Amino acid sequence: MVDLGAGDGSFVVATAAANPAVLVIGIDAHGLAMARAGRHLQRRRLPNALLVEARAEELPAELDGLAGDVRVHFPWGSLLRGLVEADPRIASGLARITRPGARVTALLSVTERERGLELAPLNASLGELLAARYAPFGLALSEWRPASDSEIAAARSSWAKRLGAGAHRETWLLRLVAGA
Repeated sequence: MVDLGAGDGSFVVATAAANPAVLVIGIDAHGLAMARAGRHLQRRRLPNALLVEARAEELPAELDGLAGDVRVHFPWGSLLRGLVEADPRIASGLARITRPGARVTALLSVTERERGLELAPLNASLGELLAARYAPFGLALSEWRPASDSEIAAARSSWAKRLGAGAHRETWLLRLVAGA
């Protein structure tokens, strides 16, 4: 499992602890953000977790074909923009690191707060456009809908809590499936 945009790494730590037979890789462009998670992994002796400092636009080749499950929880900045617009650097990276049949699940939220990114608020009509944008990369849109409160909570995202996701801020679930 890959957590792209891992932030503070809390999802990586919790998932690795709950699933000792699963390799969990947290990737974030800001290595310092994951430093605390690194200490937790060492203290709890979780050998099934790795933290990687890398930009979503430049994923390491060592990850090619490795992921059966990719999660992205409440991205911001270039990762948010890249997922909503299916930026070729991000879409091709996702296609590269996933194996056939893998799922990519993202929880996305865009409101007036993200005005600087020049992204419109998310809505149901965006689904067809997302499907068309991801298809050339071998990623098929399987779901585009408002996320449930339980899906938001399962992300264990401290960023989601700060944003007020779910309760005060609309959140959308994007699910893609990698082609065979």
